[in-house]
Amino acid sequence: MSPDKVKPDVSIVNVVATVKLGRDINLRRILEKIPQAEYDPRRFPGLVYRLEKPKTAILIFGSGNMVITGAKTESAVKTAVKKLIQQFEEKGIISGVKPQVEIENVVASGNLKGYIDLEGAAYELEFTIYEPEEFPGLIYRMDDPKVVILLFSSGKIVCTGARSENEVYAAVEKLQRKLEESGLIEYL
Repeated sequence: MSPDKVKPDVSIVNVVATVKLGRDINLRRILEKIPQAEYDPRRFPGLVYRLEKPKTAILIFGSGNMVITGAKTESAVKTAVKKLIQQFEEKGIISGVKPQVEIENVVASGNLKGYIDLEGAAYELEFTIYEPEEFPGLIYRMDDPKVVILLFSSGKIVCTGARSENEVYAAVEKLQRKLEESGLIEYL
């Protein structure tokens, strides 16, 4: 199969974001008003709030800072924040906040649909770690976009550290192009 026809399969598996409310929040009050929330300050200083749609877990701290995990898209993060704030306002927990949302990490898995010569890639690509006796994949630290990609000989990849979905797709495209130019990928 000719390389220009091979499109990698890439799926976003997790988008992690931070949210700042800019004010303290009473975690015990959240627990009183929303009993399905989980809070045990002896074990963990934050409250865990889970949304079904979009399926996310939100760690909420008394400082008003939050961490959202589990979203599959950047827009799902925004939807989760909107739902959370709306529910908190309806329950009288907070009012009039303008949350600051920042995407911290987008994690994706993918398949380049070809066999990768990891030994050759370890020599050809800069900033790699390849120790097959310890781990079956090659760790590649790409500088632009700034991501880390795990490559496996089967063509499977994991990309982490991206700050947007677009960065993931740009990194995978750049990786595939470098592998093709160096003759390090053999398509199935």
